Amino acid sequence: MRRLGLIAMALAFCLAGESARAEKRVALVFGNSGYQNVTALTNPANDAAAMAEMFRKASFDVIDSRRDLKYMEMRRALRDFTEKARGADIAVIYFAGHGLEVDGTNYAVPVDAVLERDSDVDDEAVSLNRILLAVEPAAKLRLVILDACRDNPFAKKMKRTIASRSLGRGLIGVEANRPNTFIAFAAKEGATASDGDGRNSPFTTALVKHLTIPGLDIRKAFGFVRDDVMSATASQQEPYTTNSLGGNDVSLVPAPAVPALPARPADTDVRADYELAERVGTVEGWDSFIAAHPSGFYANLAKAQRNKLTAETERAAAAEKARQAADERARLAVEGAKAADQAKAEAEVKATEQARIAAEKKKQVEEAKLAAEQNRLAEQAKAAEIKKAAELQREAEAEAKKASAAKLAATNEAPQQPDTPTPGSAQPTGRIAMVTPTPEPQASRAIPSDLPRLLQAELKRVGCKTGEVGNEWNDQARRALSLFNQKAGTKLDTRLASLDALDAVQAKAGRVCPLECDRGFRASGEVCVKITCEAGYVLSAGGSCVKRPEATRERRSPSSASRGKCFVYQGTSFCE
Repeated sequence: MRRLGLIAMALAFCLAGESARAEKRVALVFGNSGYQNVTALTNPANDAAAMAEMFRKASFDVIDSRRDLKYMEMRRALRDFTEKARGADIAVIYFAGHGLEVDGTNYAVPVDAVLERDSDVDDEAVSLNRILLAVEPAAKLRLVILDACRDNPFAKKMKRTIASRSLGRGLIGVEANRPNTFIAFAAKEGATASDGDGRNSPFTTALVKHLTIPGLDIRKAFGFVRDDVMSATASQQEPYTTNSLGGNDVSLVPAPAVPALPARPADTDVRADYELAERVGTVEGWDSFIAAHPSGFYANLAKAQRNKLTAETERAAAAEKARQAADERARLAVEGAKAADQAKAEAEVKATEQARIAAEKKKQVEEAKLAAEQNRLAEQAKAAEIKKAAELQREAEAEAKKASAAKLAATNEAPQQPDTPTPGSAQPTGRIAMVTPTPEPQASRAIPSDLPRLLQAELKRVGCKTGEVGNEWNDQARRALSLFNQKAGTKLDTRLASLDALDAVQAKAGRVCPLECDRGFRASGEVCVKITCEAGYVLSAGGSCVKRPEATRERRSPSSASRGKCFVYQGTSFCE
């Protein structure tokens, strides 16, 4: 499938080249920089070279590039180009250099022009009308581009032979009176063009960028040129165009022809075809995709893409008509035309403006539809991923259950190993049923008659019983077992002596309950020894030796005389 997509793409590019070669396209490029009688220009030669290279890359059939031509050389070049334009579909003339307007006529100035008088222009300069005649034989598009709206250096010294004759600053706007004609000026009427700070003028830089984009309508291309020039010159220079083209798109480089996509199996990756049509990016490309895939989600998305392109084309055409209507109204107002003509022009302006607004709204609607379809595609793809992940999870769980069941079955079916026979004994033949013998019941344990004494003895051994050991289970014995429960963490029944209690106490190897001594004694190993204090110290109530306090005189009762000497220290009485 991937190979089919690549083949289709390669075929599209091949057909694009064939389509471009099917149209004969010719171009004549003038670049006049080395003026002999006024200050020379720098950029025209560079601009002409850039334009010639652009036409070469666009595979024009004829590219005639001329530099620094004199008057007669320019006329001969135009005459020769007229012959080359015969039978051509597209003819383009580009002029970069000095230009001027005299009495409503635009002229391109050769490098040897002197122009001492205004009447010399017809003998020393080439009029725009003469240039238009050179592209007249072309059938589809007659394009003239004038990057010549610079300040007129001849105006300062040019003498006027007729006082009423005007000398304009820059070039004057004209109408494209001949059919299929497009005229582009670097700046609008009365304004001058900038040479810029780089190698090429802002106007030529924008031309090279946009003019030969495959399939791009010439009107839209110059719209992009205008935007770039306005941006580059901080809105100081605005290119001007006029044309007499029809409603169909006209481009210098045709869009690649998209072959009809071949019928494919149902499981073909439609997305590859969609991406191919998206790269082509033309109405024809989307139509071919829709023809091959008339239904489905991608078909809806392709229709939205096609409708968006169509709406954009209609918007551009409506905007151009609105601009032309506004220019016509302004022209009639300046010329003082009849009120009826001005009213008609005003109505045309309103109608074209309404059409432009409607086309703009339609474009916005189509863009919104396309965005909605794209969002739906993203959501659909996300849902598909979630579904696939869930299916993989279920498959993994099923495999795990299957493996567990197989393992359990293998364990149950494993044969048991028979007892190893004694050497020399007879080997039984056949399968022998293995019978597990039932264990005999264990005989009940006899309760010894002296159980209370035995338990008390064990409690005393682990330090929980003090005093004598007897044969009766009395309160002292119960307190001893309760103390054992407390220290050992057991819950033995203390109400009577039991075998369980005896077993639990016998299980303890050493002392469980700590040794407790009477007052005046302390634990030393397993015995209690008397506490003896050094001279000058006495035993305190807490069982430790403290320094003997000074005696406190107190009144003693007669009965206490026989008890010896007594004293009080920190609220405690001591007697010797």
